[in-house]
Amino acid sequence: MAPGIERPWTGRIILRVYTPHVAKGDLYRRRTSIGDGKLISTSLARIAVGVAIERRKAKSAWADFLWRPVSVFAGEPSAAPWTPIGGEGEAMLFYAGDAVIELHRTETTNYRENLTSGSPTLWVNLRPTGSEPPYELLAVTADPAEGEAFTDAGSNLIEAVPMPPGISDFIGRFIAEHHVERPFVKRKRNR
Repeated sequence: MAPGIERPWTGRIILRVYTPHVAKGDLYRRRTSIGDGKLISTSLARIAVGVAIERRKAKSAWADFLWRPVSVFAGEPSAAPWTPIGGEGEAMLFYAGDAVIELHRTETTNYRENLTSGSPTLWVNLRPTGSEPPYELLAVTADPAEGEAFTDAGSNLIEAVPMPPGISDFIGRFIAEHHVERPFVKRKRNR
């Protein structure tokens, strides 16, 4: 097999771009396929967000610090990822980086259930890096089903955080524009 090819021939060559100065986590994002060169998103709307993460001194013999996402805010700040943004006592806040919430018209039922739950929530997915900084921000979603699916990767840190009102309003307008009520149809089996 040629260097960089991940699979035997399947009609399309999938390869990774190996660059010595690129962090290990970035290799996943740089995956491309020959011919198209782009990953295409089917989302109809995208919301740029930033994530604040808290580091707290652990009361454990096995870990020095506990990390958890505490808030998501709309927009992309000019600060670099992992910039300290505040703290008090044994807790320190960091700007973990920016992400994009993608909204799909086929998921409007899930978004609506999230907004009508009484406490709208966003799910933040962080992957441990094993070095500094200790986590890489992978994704933020407003879809409860996708948030639950994030937990399948056992070592990732998944946390639900309150949805800011501005994001909630935007998602509400997206639902009003794109939601189509789909009746449940029970499939009949041929015996």
